[in-house]
Amino acid sequence: MSLNESINKLAKQYGISYFGVADLSYAYDTILEQGGADIAKYPYAISLGIALINDIVDQLPNRSRRDVAVNYEHHAYDIINQRLDITASVISSFIQEKGYNVLPIPASERYDDEKICASFSHKLGAHLAGLGWIGKSCLLVTPDHGPRVRWISILTNAPLIPTGKPMEEKCGACNKCVTICPVKAFTNRLFKEDEPRALRYNARKCEKYFESMKEKETVSVCGMCLYICPYGNKE
Repeated sequence: MSLNESINKLAKQYGISYFGVADLSYAYDTILEQGGADIAKYPYAISLGIALINDIVDQLPNRSRRDVAVNYEHHAYDIINQRLDITASVISSFIQEKGYNVLPIPASERYDDEKICASFSHKLGAHLAGLGWIGKSCLLVTPDHGPRVRWISILTNAPLIPTGKPMEEKCGACNKCVTICPVKAFTNRLFKEDEPRALRYNARKCEKYFESMKEKETVSVCGMCLYICPYGNKE
């Protein structure tokens, strides 16, 4: 059994829906700019994703109800992220025991408050692994679950085999995620690897929106761009 197959088998034992391996050389400059040399030195990223529960996501239009907001925050965010972090930890230990360097990146932790980003983009990793494309919402869109997936990445120098190449975007003229955003944070631009995220997405608008919800002592939940995408919304 190859190393790819062994890791995929281990991931499935933890309920992982998506497994991919990305060759990071195609995006070296972008990765270096975001995370620095300690992140960019790894040649591969293992991308792992867990599909969200549709019945929970489908309730998001009623997120002003506390029960809906709490359920989404708990099951579609906190618990899924914990599952991803635990799985990444187990797989990282497995790879290290094989004699390779490995660095798991937390599922949902930012390191740069100014840029509002993590040290490595899970969405970029999944995109490079051929698991989906980055949509106008800046979310990774999969053909079967749309953006209703949470991701984690494991960086390594283990001799893995890339599982695919960047998938061609299929958003086309659709702009449902753009129009439904309550703070109009998206500019309706398609993803381009050589363009900064700021041309497509104003992360500060989202940040202020969530801060305003906290000030009102309500559960900070939105997710409307995730909910509305036709590739995940089957209604």
